[in-house]
Amino acid sequence: MSSGQPLKPLSRDQDRDRDREPTLTIAQVAERTGLSHDTLRYYEKAGLIERVGRTTGNQRRYQSADLAWLEFLLRLRETGMSIADMQRFAALRAAGNVTVADRLAMLREHRAELADRIRALRRNATVLDHKIDHYEQLLLDEVEHGQPGSDELT
Repeated sequence: MSSGQPLKPLSRDQDRDRDREPTLTIAQVAERTGLSHDTLRYYEKAGLIERVGRTTGNQRRYQSADLAWLEFLLRLRETGMSIADMQRFAALRAAGNVTVADRLAMLREHRAELADRIRALRRNATVLDHKIDHYEQLLLDEVEHGQPGSDELT
C-alpha cells in the first residue's frame, strides 16, 4: 500500500476477530507497564492514548495494540521526551499516515537529543571514574604507608 492511502475497512470477519481479542483490565495494564491507574487515566485524558474500549459496565478494556502503544510512550518518556511533545506525537499518530514525515522528523530530533545526553553522561561517568580511582589510590596509600595520601585533586 502506498503512503497516504486510507486504510481499507475491516471485513466483518476481521472486525469480529478483533472483538474476540483478549483484553486487559486497567489493573492488568498497570501491573504490566508499571504505570499507576491514575497515570493510565491521565494518559487517556491528556490524549496520549486514544479512548480505550469499555465494557457494558464502563470498565476500561485494553487491547494488545493499546499495550504496544503504551510501551512506546514509556520509551519516549524514559528517554526524556516532554509530555507536550508526546501529546503532539500522539496527535500526529491519530491523524494517520499523512503525518508519517512529521512523526519521523520528531523521532529523529528526539534521537539526536538523546545521543547528545548519552555523550554528556559518558563524559560525566569518565570524570566520576577518575575520581573513584583517585580515592581508591588514597586508601591504598594509607594502607601501604600508614598515613593518608594527598588529596590535592579533591
